[in-house]
Amino acid sequence: MDGQNKELQLPFNDTIQLPGTTSYAKKGTRSDAVYVNHLTDEYAFEGYAWFSREIDIPEELQGKACFLFLERTRVTTVWVDGQEAGTQNSLSAPHLYDLTPFISDGKHQITIRVDNIHYPTKGGHLTSPDTQTNWNGITGRLELQFFNAAHLKNVKLFPNVVERSVTIRAEVIGLTTGMKLKAAAHSFNVDRQHIVSEKEFAVGSIDDLTISYELGDDAHLWDEESPALYRLDLRLCDAEGNVLDRHELTTGLRDFVAAGDKFAINGRDTFLRGKHDGLLFPLTGYAPTTVEEWLRILSIAQSYGINHYRFHTCCPPEAAFTAADLLGIYMEPELPFWGTVTDEGDERHNEQAEQEQQYLIREGFAMLDAFGNHPSFVMMSLGNELWGSKDKLNSILKAYKTYDNRRLYTQGSNNYQFVPDILEEEDFYCGVRFDRDRLFRGSYAMCDAPLGHIQTDIPSTMKDYDEAIMPSSSAERSQEEASEGGIIQIQYGTEARTVRAENTKEELVPHIPVVSHEIGQFASYPNFKEIEKYTGSLKARNFEVFQQRLADKGMAHLADAFFHNSGQLAVACYKEELEAAFRTKRLAGFQILDLQDFSGQGTALVGILDAFMDSKGFISPEEWRTFCSDAVLLARFPKYQYTAGECFQARIELAYYRSIPLHAETLRWELSAEDGQQVHASGLESISTSGASGVLHIANLEVALPEVSAMTKLVLSLQIDQTNIKKKYDVWLYPNEIPETKPIDFHVAREWNEDTEERLARGEKVVLLPSLDRLSNSIEGFYCTDFWCYPMFRSISESMNKPVPVGTMGLLIHNEHPALSQFSSETYSTYPWWSIVSNSRSIILDEAPQGLSPIVQTIDNFERNHKLGLLWECSVGQGKLLVCSVDDERLAETPEGKQFLGSIYSYAASEAFQPNTVLRAEDIRRLFG
Repeated sequence: MDGQNKELQLPFNDTIQLPGTTSYAKKGTRSDAVYVNHLTDEYAFEGYAWFSREIDIPEELQGKACFLFLERTRVTTVWVDGQEAGTQNSLSAPHLYDLTPFISDGKHQITIRVDNIHYPTKGGHLTSPDTQTNWNGITGRLELQFFNAAHLKNVKLFPNVVERSVTIRAEVIGLTTGMKLKAAAHSFNVDRQHIVSEKEFAVGSIDDLTISYELGDDAHLWDEESPALYRLDLRLCDAEGNVLDRHELTTGLRDFVAAGDKFAINGRDTFLRGKHDGLLFPLTGYAPTTVEEWLRILSIAQSYGINHYRFHTCCPPEAAFTAADLLGIYMEPELPFWGTVTDEGDERHNEQAEQEQQYLIREGFAMLDAFGNHPSFVMMSLGNELWGSKDKLNSILKAYKTYDNRRLYTQGSNNYQFVPDILEEEDFYCGVRFDRDRLFRGSYAMCDAPLGHIQTDIPSTMKDYDEAIMPSSSAERSQEEASEGGIIQIQYGTEARTVRAENTKEELVPHIPVVSHEIGQFASYPNFKEIEKYTGSLKARNFEVFQQRLADKGMAHLADAFFHNSGQLAVACYKEELEAAFRTKRLAGFQILDLQDFSGQGTALVGILDAFMDSKGFISPEEWRTFCSDAVLLARFPKYQYTAGECFQARIELAYYRSIPLHAETLRWELSAEDGQQVHASGLESISTSGASGVLHIANLEVALPEVSAMTKLVLSLQIDQTNIKKKYDVWLYPNEIPETKPIDFHVAREWNEDTEERLARGEKVVLLPSLDRLSNSIEGFYCTDFWCYPMFRSISESMNKPVPVGTMGLLIHNEHPALSQFSSETYSTYPWWSIVSNSRSIILDEAPQGLSPIVQTIDNFERNHKLGLLWECSVGQGKLLVCSVDDERLAETPEGKQFLGSIYSYAASEAFQPNTVLRAEDIRRLFG
């Protein structure tokens, strides 16, 4: 291992087990570094790592063609017996060295230098410490491959669904007269086995072989429901029938195309339920290369309804595609690039930029050659959030499509951000908006404002993105409405960047499928029990720092509650995010960020699974699939809060993408009490999809809500009989008349002043509802949990001179406290709290005595860790103080607000008002500035 990048000489003085990495083998010097933005690689090494081994070639391999195959590595240079055999630098595809001129029978010394610093490109998530680390080593298959002089090279399989055939293309090396290719195939992973008889083809006199192998009319097709695969046995024979070369390949008959505004698989519409993946593997620090491990990973995602993987600036190893073939997962690898594409007319274009771009173009062709036969490889992207020359991007797309038409291509993921465009050669579009206000995602960072409806709008189930995607009026816009042009600031990775944007007056209307990019990003608090799971080369020292920060604020005992409660809010946000996508008829799919936590970029704990793909206990796969599946029931109603006697109306829709249509099935629905003991209304509706797919209107509900004497949670349950299609929604019902508690036995104060202090000193009860605009020592009320992670976007917002995110993560509610006896609640945020939180500020109680425990505490992020009180109480002198930092006038306009205020007033007037924490007047004076 040479961090100085010298030309080392044999012999070496250490050993390592390959495949693997230097870090995983714990080679080098252990580091005590502590990183808070990502996991810490204890044995991180950057430089030259030299690997050498003596081999012994048996006599029977003399004269064969010999290749060194390195499945997954960095920049490599190879020597045989001191003679240099070449250099290769693909980050995505295997390195294959022709050692034939250097190898004879007997002993030889093979030396490989692996360089993980001199990359032609930054490498995106393939080399980032935020994901799989910038490891050094060789992973996956590491082998010498021997061939006869005559053999097949670069074998490609092109399925044809219409003709039920596979076109086989290959280069014939060492072509001689009379050669034949024999082909046989059989299905191997479906109940009905299909065996295709062997067929023989004359190779001819041209070394570029193209033949069509028919599988027959009864051949199986490959898709997510039935990922039927064929094993294709190819044998190259000489004129006498002797086998010269043999290849056993896997293929699947499938036709994945863009059909209007949807994707179609074998002529049937499908909806992409995608997951982002950055190759984060915290036990090893590098991506696994075994099919078994990828089957485990992809099966977990599939159990949560996922049918699509988008790999952010990276391409997975072949084992991932093989596992996806077996499971029916639609894969979209991406070039390892996150930057600006230039051309000769750009002032930024120079020799270095040209070299990087030519490398990336070659990398794409290498990916197509290495993995193109996999039926799961259905899409490809040129990179993440790219800028620069559209002509250059378009030409790259055209080149790839001409070379390999087996998949669909896009210019990149969320290219040009605020000023997007659709290129002539791209087959589908992936982004988050069509201009600044035409949003088709539910949440955004503050630096990318405007925010999404989940962050700003009163909760309902009415939102979809059809108007944003396909405006009802697409006339030319005025200059004021036109997309922003000139020099603009954008969020770029973990920083801000200034870019040049084109101005356009034409409204962008898509004519190809639209996929929503990186939706979600709803954060939850760290689970510190996870620290012990990091037994490999990566350590969660960031978690250790966050844990200590919480302890320093005296709240270590609340860690589990913060984790669980923030997670429950994140799940509710994800449910609305996904349902809004399923409600959208013009949307072709989404790519969620993420099903699992992302350990980098500030530590973004945005998953319902942790970084190991283990459940965090927030929600079961079965419950998640009720809003993320190929069949999702959707009830559309305008609000979650109702007053007794109101009419509850809901439009019931079904997002349906299964191959088997529903025929005269029954939709069973009921509106019942939370415990299911009392059913207020129910019904049956006959439904039939008649072979249709997409978002289907199947029923309308109209229910007169019952009279209630107390706040009541009702559950709307939907179920299609004889299927696993079901859904539940909670709605809340309030009495028509909420008893008003007049402040006779207590005083309502609007600020902390001398009068308030004197009343408490005299032993009075005081309810303090401070004016929110005067609360300097406080945090704005924000119902939705934090987007991605606070430290990253705080830093970006500050660098762009934009408002920083609020950064809170929901509520910790002592729901059995008598102050909430008339406002029934979970311990975590639910929709009755939306208007309360949105009209509040939480007071920073860091300077208060440790014993002060708010009745309703706002959970802060792991960077600040403020103790935040929305509703809290204490004894002051002889008096009793209840502090609720809300806008009570605004709350009184809502049924839930009235109920909440009534509950705390009733408590203040009761004998139960007995705070167990004592504060001095000067303590409170300090809290209010």
